[in-house]
Amino acid sequence: MDFYLGFFLLLCSVFGLASGFTKNLPTLSFEEGYSTLFGDDNLMVLKDGKSVHASLNERTGSGFVSQDLYLHGFFSASIKLPADYTAGVVVAFYMSNGDQFEKNHDELDFEFLGNIRGKDWRIQTNIYGNGSTNIGREERYGLWFDPSEDFHHYSILWDENQIIFYVDNIPIREFKRTETMGGDFPAKPMSLYATIWDGSNWATNGGKYKVNYKYAPYVAEFSDLVLHGCAVDPIEQSSKCDITPSTKSIPTGISPNQRTKMNNFRKKHMQYSYCYDKIRYDSPPSECVIDPQEAQRLRGFDPVTFGGGRRHHGKRHHRSRSSRAEDSSI
Repeated sequence: MDFYLGFFLLLCSVFGLASGFTKNLPTLSFEEGYSTLFGDDNLMVLKDGKSVHASLNERTGSGFVSQDLYLHGFFSASIKLPADYTAGVVVAFYMSNGDQFEKNHDELDFEFLGNIRGKDWRIQTNIYGNGSTNIGREERYGLWFDPSEDFHHYSILWDENQIIFYVDNIPIREFKRTETMGGDFPAKPMSLYATIWDGSNWATNGGKYKVNYKYAPYVAEFSDLVLHGCAVDPIEQSSKCDITPSTKSIPTGISPNQRTKMNNFRKKHMQYSYCYDKIRYDSPPSECVIDPQEAQRLRGFDPVTFGGGRRHHGKRHHRSRSSRAEDSSI
């Protein structure tokens, strides 16, 4: 099959998946699609062959990686995070080609940042293109559920013009390619990674709270692993597309209903976005689309970072269980 026709059909399939998605998606066994990255005995494949436990203890963290590199596609996993005291713990589900392109790598990140007892996990997304690590593109959010109580779906949709991050099939971030970005948009084949590791020096309150190994092992559970994209031979750079014909129409982007849910999520749960960071950037990077309502809300959340104002030293408001219940609908 002609590569370009194959790639077109892949996009049809991927975008069709994005509107309904993790239901009925083909999943790979660990042996079919992945290899151990590090951690030896800290990485355990369960008897079903499709579920993986990655653990962190005093000796080491652990992780696994896809056997193939992929150029565009849809990538997903159901993840259950460790419970109780998790300060300093980082669980990551991400794509990268840092091993192949050390000086100009691409990367798409989901990072889950642990917390002290009684405080919630936070989720961070980040994007690097062509080694543009000097421009951090982080966004950070709370969640409307406890990610340690059950499995939840986390997904990345990546094509030549946009990247969308999803939580439980709800888009939480849309990143579109612009001409002014040049080569900063991720455009080279990447592997998929899943890891758990000690991020004590930065993950919780800037490193104030460290991993406490009396609560170890910290175990992150992964299942429903989806690799749906164009696999690329790292030596020959030839592509073999995973093509699944879709009977659904091809959406032009996020549907109106999905966009409403994304806007509601960002309104209620976004805690940080690089686009509004007045300390790091005098003017927003070129790809940023400034939403006045987002800007106003973030200024209220942190007037120093997002508005250049002074920080008020008063009592900090802690969200109650009732307020979380109000946020539970997206």
